[in-house]
Order: sequence, then C-alpha cells, then structure tokens
Amino acid sequence: MKTLYLECNMGAAGDMLMAALYELMSESEKQDFLETMNRLFPGVEIQPRQAVTCGITGTHMDVTVRGEEEHSHDVALGCGHDHDHIHEHHHEHDHSHAHDHHHDHDHDHGHTHHHTAPADIAALLDALDAPAEVKDAAKSIYARIADAEAKAHGMPVEKIHFHEVGALDAVADVTGACLAVHMLRPDHITASPVHLGSGQVRCAHGIVPVPAPATAHLLEGVLCYTGDIRGELCTPTGAALLTHFAESFGPMPVMSLEKTGYGVGKKEFPAANCVRAFWGESGAPQQAEIVELCCHIDDMTAEALAFAGEQLLAQGALDISCAPLTMKKGRAGVSFTVLCKPRDEGRIAHAILRETTTNGVRTRRCGKYILTPSVKTVETAYGPIRVKCADGEGIHRKKPEYEDVASAARTAGLPFQKVWEDVLSAIRGEVSQNG
Repeated sequence: MKTLYLECNMGAAGDMLMAALYELMSESEKQDFLETMNRLFPGVEIQPRQAVTCGITGTHMDVTVRGEEEHSHDVALGCGHDHDHIHEHHHEHDHSHAHDHHHDHDHDHGHTHHHTAPADIAALLDALDAPAEVKDAAKSIYARIADAEAKAHGMPVEKIHFHEVGALDAVADVTGACLAVHMLRPDHITASPVHLGSGQVRCAHGIVPVPAPATAHLLEGVLCYTGDIRGELCTPTGAALLTHFAESFGPMPVMSLEKTGYGVGKKEFPAANCVRAFWGESGAPQQAEIVELCCHIDDMTAEALAFAGEQLLAQGALDISCAPLTMKKGRAGVSFTVLCKPRDEGRIAHAILRETTTNGVRTRRCGKYILTPSVKTVETAYGPIRVKCADGEGIHRKKPEYEDVASAARTAGLPFQKVWEDVLSAIRGEVSQNG
C-alpha cells in the first residue's frame, strides 16, 4: 500500500510539512495544488521556491499576506485577558525556525493587531471552497491546538484567542498540508520520533523552556527527544499536524521507496533544517489498537447527539455510533460509542464530557485485525470516481467513495442510487477486463 513516512530529525512546522508533501506531487498535481491554495484565502499567496540547507536542495514555501511576508508562520495565540496583546510562540530569531519569530509591537508591520477566537477560525475554514475532508482535518488540527493552549494556560478553550493576521498564514500552512495529504491519498502515514530542540525561548509571558508547553501537551504519547541544537524545532502547528495524521511514530517501515520530498526552513542550523517525506509501497499492518469510549445517555435529543458527533469527528474521533437501549426505571436511552486512536484517548474523552450531558465515560482498549486499505480511481460515465479497497487473507472488497458518488449525482441531476449502481457496474467491468 502507499505509505508516507515523515522524518522529523529537525522537528516540524506547518510550512515545512506542506513543502515536503508538495515535492512528492507530480508536476500537474503541483500546479493544481498552487491554483487551489491561491484562490482559497483572499490576499494570501503561496509560492514555492528552491532552498538549500547544508548542501541539500529542497523547497521552501513563501506565504505572503497582502503582499507582505508574515513574521510568524505558526499559530499566534493570546490568552484573551482584557485587551492586552499577548502572543504565544513568536520567538526571537536566535531561538527558533525562521517562521516562528518574535512579534515586537515597537515595530510597524503595516497592520493592526486583532484577536480571533477558535470559533472564528472554524467559520473561516467552513467557508473555504475546498473538499470537506480538507476542511474537517484543518478544523480538527485547530481544535487540538486550542485544547493544548487551554491546558497550558489553565483556562477554558473559549478564552483562548488566535492573533488575526498572524494566524492567517498559519491557517494557510495547515490547510495546505491537509490539502496535500488529501491529494496524495496515502494509505498509511507514520513518522519518526520528533526532535524538539533544546534551551529556552522568549514569549510574551517571559522565558519558557523548549518545547513550549502547548507543544508538549500536543505530543503526549508520542516518541520525542531533545538534543544539542538550541532552539524550538517543533512548533505547535507542526505537532498538531503530526499527531493528527501520523498513525504511529518510530523507525521507517520496510518500504519500496519511490520518491523523497524535502521541506526546508529558513533558519540555518548545524544540521540540515528540513522535514523529509518518504513515499513508497509497503505491506499493511495486520494488527492495530484502538480505543472505545462509551457512555449511556437518556437526556439528549437525536439532533443534539448528532451535533455532538459532528464536533467530536472534527476534533479527531475516528467513528461514532449510537444504539438504542433501555436504562434503569425503563427509561429509553442510547449507547454512545466513540472510536479514537490510543494517543487521543484523554483529549477525546474530555471532549465527550464537554459536548454531551454524560457525567462519565468508560474507556476500553481493543486490538483489531484489519484488511489492507487502499484507494484507486475508476473511470465512469460520470468521470473519475474513487474506490475504497480492502485486501488480505484472500479477501478482496471494493466500494465507491460516497462523496464522489454524491457529487456526481448532484452534477448529473440523478438519484444517488442510480449513480451508485452505475459505478458498481464500472468496477465490475474493470475487474472483468483485467481477467
């Protein structure tokens, strides 16, 4: 299956990950990627340029907002106390990647400073003319960052605020990385242990240790290490992207390597300042681990539960199910079950407590046997339609991608079932032709 391995020997940041993934694309895909990104955010332009680090040539993504390159390419967060301008992770040049610079109010950057709540970022992402999968992933990543900042500052998520202009290029970084993953469609994503850097960085609250508190919260349960290189190598945005997409952290799996991408940062270090993305074919893991989070609810409407499910999926839950049951004293209720990755257990459990009326969540870790997943494209009368496949132990399954069939049905003005059956016929025809 198609495997993406992210090597984070120099940490990770949003623009570096986007650039590394961009290098894995074909020339036509690169053009489509840039055309899409440069129409999503009015006033924001993304341009790749060749960059060299320790003799290695790669790509750096220049992100400009209204023609000006922002001084921070990471999420700028404020505590939201009164109207003070408090900006997290705007670190001085000597202590960070070049995209994480200190934002000094004594300098005129040509814009005023405002704050934007996480809900505003979610609304911005919802309004994008982008695939739903991309928007959902970006919203989930921002939810992770907001939760981590809230935990670091000991305050509710709703009191965390993003710096409006500084966040715009960060939103583009996050969206770009999500769009790149969407276009590449790897079957399996894994990453190396994450190099965090070392030392201290200056922020609005004073001097704090590396990794920054929010980054440390985001990387809980992930293999990490520090070293001799001074500076903040892994930013909150980089940590949130890695923990959202990577299914595991460790050595590179055995794979037939097809392509390597280099996402280069601006800052010079003794070691090559880049994220490497390896792309190739590997065997699928046949066993995996998953967490079931379950609670019984008898005082929420179906609509309220559906809304809670949408919020949990946006925050990284893998799947959600509801089953009717009879509770004590004959009350009708539902068994609300949420599946998530083991490293997300605590965060998703707290989200269930926040989004539903339950007072407790049961948790259970389960092993599971899985078929090897993959995605292929079949040409149909409605155009190319993606097909989800599962193989292993002599089992072969194929199923059209719902979103593609639904989009084709809307475009053709036909019932969903008609298009679905036509696509199934196209799949069977392809199998017959291939013998």
